[in-house]
Amino acid sequence: MPKICYVEKRFSAASLLLISQANEIIGRYAQQGYLLTLRQLYYQFVSKDWIPNTQQSYSRLGSIINDARLAGEIDWTAIEDRTRNSVANSHWDEPSGIIQSAASSYAIDKWENQDTRVEVWVEKEALAGVFERECQLLDVTFLACRGYVSQSEMWRSARRLKNWEEGGYYTILLHFGDHDPSGIDMSRDIQDRLRLFGAETEVKRVALNMDQVQQYEPPPNPAKSTDSRFESYLREFGDESWELDALEPSVLAALIRDNVFEYRDPDLWGELYTRQEQEREQLKSVAANWDAVAEQLIEE
Repeated sequence: MPKICYVEKRFSAASLLLISQANEIIGRYAQQGYLLTLRQLYYQFVSKDWIPNTQQSYSRLGSIINDARLAGEIDWTAIEDRTRNSVANSHWDEPSGIIQSAASSYAIDKWENQDTRVEVWVEKEALAGVFERECQLLDVTFLACRGYVSQSEMWRSARRLKNWEEGGYYTILLHFGDHDPSGIDMSRDIQDRLRLFGAETEVKRVALNMDQVQQYEPPPNPAKSTDSRFESYLREFGDESWELDALEPSVLAALIRDNVFEYRDPDLWGELYTRQEQEREQLKSVAANWDAVAEQLIEE
């Protein structure tokens, strides 16, 4: 993992302690196979009572982390921005390369013989790294909503889900959002608009719920009094709110898995998984023997 110094910097003792603590958290996440956003790193500091939960603390942490990366004190690959990504075409040196790539990514629809179709939606783009990885392993559709879902995306999703329902599947959507006035309301909004567009999908709010707040004790924030849903939220939950980002990635991953497994028949899944792996091996064999295959094609 690269720590590259681009700018020489001198840090105060307090900043050096913060950098050491950041590297401790980064190392623990890396052992689990996760990268961090700055927001997730911040909440780890807050949950350990290393810094107060204020905008000033968040800004100070971001500034120190930025300087530490430039000075070669923090790994450049450990913190990612999940909202900005470059896009480029793939290339291969020879035909066998693309066949090998196809073998690695080859997958059949392992939900085809199930009774249910499951999707996972999360309020925040910043958590896409955690959610996308788990959903790929589980072969379920994943959507980072970026707050309230746009009308265009909701319509497309409703069409997709309605098609599954017309094919005889029961559809369920697992929703993850912040525990704040808008985050709670988003689960209701998704259900209502899917039905408006003709999908009878069940929307199950998986997190963040009050029992999880009590169990995991994420750091609280003041609920936004300017939110139009604040008064109803205040009556039910009080004036504090909690962000989904504050939960450990391992906790979020377990919530995804446990809830998806509730709707998946493991025996039926295993049958199609076995077939998929056999067909992958066939593709790998073609790639490994590409010269002979190409020669045969030329002769024909």
